[in-house]
This record gives sequence, structure tokens and C-alpha cells, in this order.
Amino acid sequence: MIDLKALRDNPDRYRQGAANKNYDPTLVDRLLSVDSDLREMMSQQQKLTAEKNEIGKKIGMIAGKLKKASDDEKASLQTQMKDLQARPNEIKQIESELVTKVSELEAARLELWLQVPQPADDDVPVGKTADDNVQISTWGPDWFSPGKSFQENKGFAPKTHMELGEALGLFEFERGVKMAGSRSYVLCGDGMRLHNAILRYAFDFMTNENGFKAMSVPVMVRYECMEGTGFFPSGRDQAYDIGNPTGEGYSLHLTGTGEVGLMGYHMGEILDEDQLPIKMTTVSTCFRREAGAAGKDTRGLYRIHQFDKVEQVVICKADETESRNWHKNMLGFVQELLKRLELPHRLLQCCTGDLGPKNADMIDVECWMPSRGEVAEDGSTSGDWGETHSASRLYDYQCRRLNLRYRDKQTNKTVVCHALNNTVAASPRILIPIMEMYQNADGTITIPEVLRPYMGGDEKIG
Repeated sequence: MIDLKALRDNPDRYRQGAANKNYDPTLVDRLLSVDSDLREMMSQQQKLTAEKNEIGKKIGMIAGKLKKASDDEKASLQTQMKDLQARPNEIKQIESELVTKVSELEAARLELWLQVPQPADDDVPVGKTADDNVQISTWGPDWFSPGKSFQENKGFAPKTHMELGEALGLFEFERGVKMAGSRSYVLCGDGMRLHNAILRYAFDFMTNENGFKAMSVPVMVRYECMEGTGFFPSGRDQAYDIGNPTGEGYSLHLTGTGEVGLMGYHMGEILDEDQLPIKMTTVSTCFRREAGAAGKDTRGLYRIHQFDKVEQVVICKADETESRNWHKNMLGFVQELLKRLELPHRLLQCCTGDLGPKNADMIDVECWMPSRGEVAEDGSTSGDWGETHSASRLYDYQCRRLNLRYRDKQTNKTVVCHALNNTVAASPRILIPIMEMYQNADGTITIPEVLRPYMGGDEKIG
């Protein structure tokens, strides 16, 4: 949620910010119009309250005069008293109408307020779609060159993760679809072991090496938590609603990322400044409808309805420099993890049109996947990058919606916190580059060295 005062002071910034994110800039004008009407109604309420107080004082003064007034004066004072005593009834009727109008305008303002996106930072490139994203850097082991085919790099034609998974019995889609419908799967045997290994390693990496607090948070949450983290209302079509299973009068929703629970943990709280920064990580099952997703690159394990993810979240002071530093640090953790896995990857600066409403900035991390890219006549693929992580800088957008603040030690005033989040590892998607990049000519898969302790010391699958 954007700062309404900041919008009133500089509406052009928010109009342009909305347009740059492919949102309707008239949202800003509609919000300002409703906000102006609401403030006028509230001003009228204040004036009526002041008038009632003034009438009370006047009635008291006239009552005092009546006790001492002559007969001629009494008639005039009694008329004044009668007129004054009638006015509160008129005010009451007007106030009743104003209460209704104010309530309607507050609801209308909130609805629009929740839709206005946060403007992207000035250093974010302006663009319409992901095609306008800008590559920042690439990394790969010495043997890998993204300018060459997998066969040129490794000396043999690669299999896709689907072919490898079927041959080695690592997962089954047919039975998954039979049980749960499209985009459903079953991880089997070493497929499940590898999935569990990457999650455990990523979780240990964040907690043991980088000092993040280990958390287990609900994956079924109230609407307020989804709205507060910015996933509702705009992203509601991607979430699963599960109704009112507890019978307690509210609906629950399945989360699409551990970020929701981690941020919701401190919802509605005022923290001490000394508590910041708060660094949390969780591994949780995530659910997404993936509405509208289609195409070749969504096959297999890339775009599915249920997956597990290690997520990192930082809540810090309301300072842009500190937010930017944490953004850099969180990306650094992911880069180090991928380097230890020896997975070729690149960083992409997302353009304005590829940012969500809550993001001031977002960096995507993509891993090289041999099964993606152009398909040749013989059925082979050129390979291409595929998104595996995203790192978001949100400033106070999320915390304002969550009413998450801290008390400034210098001023003793409450300040809205800043928040950031970043994927550490999402599986089974991350299994695609691991399986495809670590495959051998004989159809086996070498287990990355850092994962072997989590695989009972095994060096290969198959």
C-alpha cells in the first residue's frame, strides 16, 4: 500500500509509476477524487461536532440569563432557546447521513488504494514486458559456455529432465494427474531424496551460515494476511480458496510462498528499533493456480500447482540505503548457493512492466536449462535460461498494509518498516537444471557434491 500523503503531494509520480507498470494511471485520479470527497465529508462531521459543542455552551448561557431576565427579555431568550434546542435534532439527522456516506467513501477509497502500485525506483529500466529485462551478470563453471550447445560443452546430446525422470523413475506425471489433475506429479525414490536434499541444504545454508531465524509458518492463512502481503486483491485468481474449514466465520487461503506467513508473523505489531533487522527463513509447501500459464517451457516440473520452497525475508528500518544493501546481500546468498551447486546462472534486472504492484525493484535469477530454447529438426534443443529465483525490494509497501511498524529511538515516533524477500530454493523446479546439467552420457545423474551428505553419501543416481 502506497503512502497516501506522498500521493497527495506528488500525484504525477504515481501516475507515471502506474503507467510504467502497465497499470491504468487514472487509478490515481479516481483515488484522489474519492479521497477528497471523503476528507470533505469528515470535515463536515468535525464542523457539526464543533457546532453541537457551541450550541451546548449557548444553551447554558441563555439558561443562566433566563433566571435573571425580565418578562420582556424572557420571551426573546425563550425563542432563542427553542431554536437552539431544535438544531441538535437537525444535526443528528445530517450526521446519520454523513456516517453512511463516510463509510461508503472509506470502502471505495480502500478498494482503490489497494490497487495503486508502488512506483518503481528511478534506476529500474522502463519496459513493457519481460522481453525488456536487462541482463546484469552471468556465472558458470569453467567447462560451461552458454554460447555453445550442451553437446559442444559436454560431448554428448542431453536428455530433458522429463526423459531422465522417466528413465530413472524419479517422478510420475500420469499418476499425479490421475490423483489431482493437470500440473500434478509424484516424486519417487531418488527424485524425492534429491528434492529433500536441496531443500535441507538451502535451509541449513541460510540458518547455520547466514544467521537467519528458522521458522515454520501456516500455509493456510486469513484474507487479511494475503491482502497485507500484497497478493490480494490483484493476485486472487492465482490462489486457492478453501472456504471456512474451521467453522469460525472466516475463510482461509493456501499461500503461494512462505513470504506470506513470515511477514504475517509480525502483522499489526510495533517493534523496538533494536529488534531490526529481522531475518527469517522457512521451508513451506506452496500452492499456485498458474492461471493463464501455457507453452512448451511450462512442461514437466517447471510450472506446477504445488511445490516446496525455502524463502528468505528481511524486515528492516525505513531507510532506502539499508533496503538496497539487504537486497544486494540476499541476492549474494542465492548466488553463493548456486555457485556451490555449480549451476550456470544469470541475474536479470526486471523492467517496470515485469514488476508486480508491490515491487520497487526486482531481480530475477535464471539457471541454464538444456531442455529449453529453440527446437531443431532432430528434436534437440539449444538450451536457454529459466527463472528459478526472484529477489524483491518492497520498501514500506507491504508493511503499511500489514500495519507493521517500529518505534524510532531518536523521535519515539512509530515508523513503517521496510521489507524484502527472495527465493533461496524452490523445488522441484530447481531439479530441472540439476538433473539436466549433471546428467552423464550413460543416462545417470551425478549428485552435486554439496548435496551428497543429504543423500546418504551417494554420488550418482542410476
